[in-house]
Amino acid sequence: MDGQNRYVEVDLDMYGDNQLLEDFLDGLEAMSRKGEPTYSFDEVVKTEFERRGLKFDV
Repeated sequence: MDGQNRYVEVDLDMYGDNQLLEDFLDGLEAMSRKGEPTYSFDEVVKTEFERRGLKFDV
């Protein structure tokens, strides 16, 4: 590539339910978040329960 931005226009009415396109876009999202902190599901649930003032029992 020559360093210029590239853009793709996708007709979501035609291809919006395409699993391959969805997987591709999910991969792009994952790549954009590389290096961000990760949290386990249990950590997220516990934090939300505490934030809402609810008791968290595992």
